[in-house]
Amino acid sequence: MAFKAGETILNYINGRWTASVSGEVDASISPADKSLAVGYIQRSKKADLDGAAVAAKAAQMAWRKLSGPARGEYLYKVADILERRLDEVAETMTREMGKTFPEAKGETARGVAILRYYAGEGMRKIGDVIPSTDSEALMFTSRVPLGVVGVISPWNFPVAIPIWKIAPALIYGNAVLFKPASEAAVTAAKIMECFDEAKIPAGVIQMITGKGSELGQALIDHPVLNGITFTGSNQVGKRIAQSAVARGIKYQLEMGGKNPVIVAADADLEQAVEATLSGGLKSTGQKCTATSRVIVQSGIYEAFRNRLVERVQELKIGDGMDPQTWMGPCASASQYETVLSYIQKGQEEGATLLFGGTVPEQAGDGFYVTPAVFEKVTPEMTIAKEEIFGPVLALIQVETLEEALQLANDSEFGLSASIFTKNIGNMLSFINDMEAGLVRVNAESAGVELQAPFGGMKQSSSHSREQGTAAIEFFTAIKTVFIKS
Repeated sequence: MAFKAGETILNYINGRWTASVSGEVDASISPADKSLAVGYIQRSKKADLDGAAVAAKAAQMAWRKLSGPARGEYLYKVADILERRLDEVAETMTREMGKTFPEAKGETARGVAILRYYAGEGMRKIGDVIPSTDSEALMFTSRVPLGVVGVISPWNFPVAIPIWKIAPALIYGNAVLFKPASEAAVTAAKIMECFDEAKIPAGVIQMITGKGSELGQALIDHPVLNGITFTGSNQVGKRIAQSAVARGIKYQLEMGGKNPVIVAADADLEQAVEATLSGGLKSTGQKCTATSRVIVQSGIYEAFRNRLVERVQELKIGDGMDPQTWMGPCASASQYETVLSYIQKGQEEGATLLFGGTVPEQAGDGFYVTPAVFEKVTPEMTIAKEEIFGPVLALIQVETLEEALQLANDSEFGLSASIFTKNIGNMLSFINDMEAGLVRVNAESAGVELQAPFGGMKQSSSHSREQGTAAIEFFTAIKTVFIKS
């Protein structure tokens, strides 16, 4: 089945597209035109989840008994189908959550690459031989699946994030209960169509849509669940951790960020400006790794500030399907209101708004806001401390690199950070002293390659890592085997 624009999307349970027991649906509204419904999604209840959970548990045993290469073949098929449908999926993403079509295509292509990467994991080792003190014994470890894993994904990367959770879960022998964000559930259904077309065994992966306040907690608390992986807000993540600990199941959380970029006095000005624009404002600033705090040494501050504002003024804001658009709308009404409230808060607390923070002219009937650039921001201000998740840049002027690093680390978050400098000493100080799970030198704060571990420190993460070979650490358990002759 292939759902068309504006249609009602069904749940995917036990290999079938199924309406929820409630019979109720919610509209997924286009952020570029709030009068347009991209599709209608099921308002599922616990009864729908119960059915999916039973099917997942029943399917998981046969799935785990397949060889790793056999499971990998399914992922290769899904990758080929997603690649063939790349433009269609990307357009759905753009219409549903607002990022520009080129960005959506890039994300979908990344989803294809992730699927192929983990398909290849089916051919790699899942254990080690360990010397035994008994010369007549063989001792080794093997990685075994957790069982049934819940996947709760956000709306900001509706293809890449679900796939970088689902693909490793499946390749290591788990079954998956997938609950996408409602704001991106139509795009999620496009992913499920690819799994369905690849004829993955019924029950191995299920998708259920619905309100997080109802369905999310029911999923976390479901007795069939052996693990939960979540990307989203700190508030929800902490509730998930508490529930998981109470039940004794494994959990993985990727949460907020307040990511700094340090611009040293010897930085390449144009490189630093362009990377700050891209890292902070692409995807309308709606990335967990987006640049939020811009900490600039005084020797280059004025030139950097002037050039940054000049470049921000040149950006075209509009519908992500317009090839001239550089930045699309906020993803939803609630996110739009949140961004505007932080811009107002910044002004109220004394920061100087250099540019933006307004509704752009002729942008259309959507959730549009011009990128906001603040200066004279102090560390205690709200816009310097809290995650905004929108196109807001806070400029902070410092005298020394030591002061810059101190301010960069003065946050409850520790997801990503970057520095721009030509000095090897500055680079090494930053690498050694920066308290973040991802540090980048002369590159924007946003983004990580799929083969590398990804995750944060402090309040940004549960201290586990996603992607790359690190994924096996969460999605499996170690079994130690001792064989005596």
